[in-house]
Amino acid sequence: MKDSEIQKRLAENLKRVRKAQKLTQFELAEKASISDETIKNIELCKTWTSEKTLAQLTEALKIDIHTLFLPVSSTFDKKLSDDKKQIKANIVENLRRFIETSLKEIEAE
Repeated sequence: MKDSEIQKRLAENLKRVRKAQKLTQFELAEKASISDETIKNIELCKTWTSEKTLAQLTEALKIDIHTLFLPVSSTFDKKLSDDKKQIKANIVENLRRFIETSLKEIEAE
């Protein structure tokens, strides 16, 4: 794999993770204690980033560094899909409990 392909993968994944967490470039920059210009340049493949900056980004995003280098639309998209399924299941379970509790209260009256 060429350096340019790795850089493009980093750029795409950084942007995808940032947006999934509903962060602007500026907000991520603040969380990572780097400039928003650095975020912009990484996402536009204008600059390669240092190990220190990568560490700051992964810490700010609370992700493993490997996430930034995964093939596009692989494990990351599956994880998001799994997370959405889990959230829906939790909502359904909470609604079921609420309905059951409400019905018991009505029957007790």
